Amino acid sequence: MSKLNIKPLADRVLVEALPAETQTASGLYIPDSAQEKQHKGTVVAIGNGKKDEPLTVKVGDTVLYGKYSGSEIKLDGVNYLMMREEDIMAII
Repeated sequence: MSKLNIKPLADRVLVEALPAETQTASGLYIPDSAQEKQHKGTVVAIGNGKKDEPLTVKVGDTVLYGKYSGSEIKLDGVNYLMMREEDIMAII
């Protein structure tokens, strides 16, 4: 992973989404047209948090987020999601 030249502000988090599943647990391959977008990703950058609320997540955490969470951004050819920490539902 290359060094990113982006620093999220306040309680924002930059997440790299994990790729969609291509195979089921039983071994069946899922065609591209039927693959669903993952709702999991890896935190690649975090802000400083709010004044009295430090951030819970840290760089490298794998997180679950909501279906419509964040704004998509493309940096150096890679798609990321910029979201508030409150949009993150869990750390896995």
